[in-house]
Amino acid sequence: MWCIPEKANGEFVACMEDVLDIYCQAYDERYPTVCMDETNKQLVAQVLTPLPVKPGQPERYDYLFEACGAANLFLFFEPLAGQRFLQVTHHRTKRDWALAIRDLVDSYYPHAERITLIMDNLNTHTLGALYDTFEPTEAYRIARRLDIHYTPKHGSWLNMAEIEFSVLHRQCLDQRIPDAQTLHNLVMLWQSQRNAQRIKVDWQFTTADARIKLKRLYPSFHA
Repeated sequence: MWCIPEKANGEFVACMEDVLDIYCQAYDERYPTVCMDETNKQLVAQVLTPLPVKPGQPERYDYLFEACGAANLFLFFEPLAGQRFLQVTHHRTKRDWALAIRDLVDSYYPHAERITLIMDNLNTHTLGALYDTFEPTEAYRIARRLDIHYTPKHGSWLNMAEIEFSVLHRQCLDQRIPDAQTLHNLVMLWQSQRNAQRIKVDWQFTTADARIKLKRLYPSFHA
C-alpha cells in the first residue's frame, strides 16, 4: 500500500519525478538501474517440535518460542534484468551498508560503467559512509561508480526493492527462523530461484500519471 503524505512540497515532487523518469529509461547493461532497500528479521527458535505436514493439514507448531535476536537483510534489485542480490548481516550500521555497496560494485556489477542506485534517504545511506569505512582512494573508487537517487520522505513506495521484499516475506520469511545461517541459506535459495526465472517488475506509473493522480501533492500557483 502506498504511503502518500496529506501534504507535500517541491522537494517531495522533485525526488518523485526524478525516480519516475529513471524508471522510464531503456535497459542498458553498462548503466544498470538498481533499487536498494533493507529490513530486519527477528530470529525465533522452536521450543517444542512442530507437528509435521499431513494430507489436508499444514505444519502445526506451538505458540511458545525462543527469541534469538535479529538479523538485517540488504536487497539489491535490478527490475529490468530480473536480478536480485541479498545479504544477511548482524547489524545495519554505516559500515555494513558500505561493505554491501562495495559488493554491489565489485561482485554484482563488476563490468558496469556506472550504477544508478535508487534507495531511501536513511542516515547510513550516504557516500560519507564509504569514507568512514575505507581509505579515501578506495572510497572514491566505489563512489565514482554510483549515480545515487533518493526516494522522497514518505515515498518509499517508489522503491521497487520494496516489492521484492514483500514477495520475500510471503514466500520465505513468513516462518520461524532460528539463526542467521539458516536465514542466509533460505534467502540464497529464494534468490537463486527468482534470478533463474528472471522475474522482473512491470512498472507502469509515470511522471505524467503523477501530475494527474497526485496533483494535490504539487505546489499550487495563482496568477
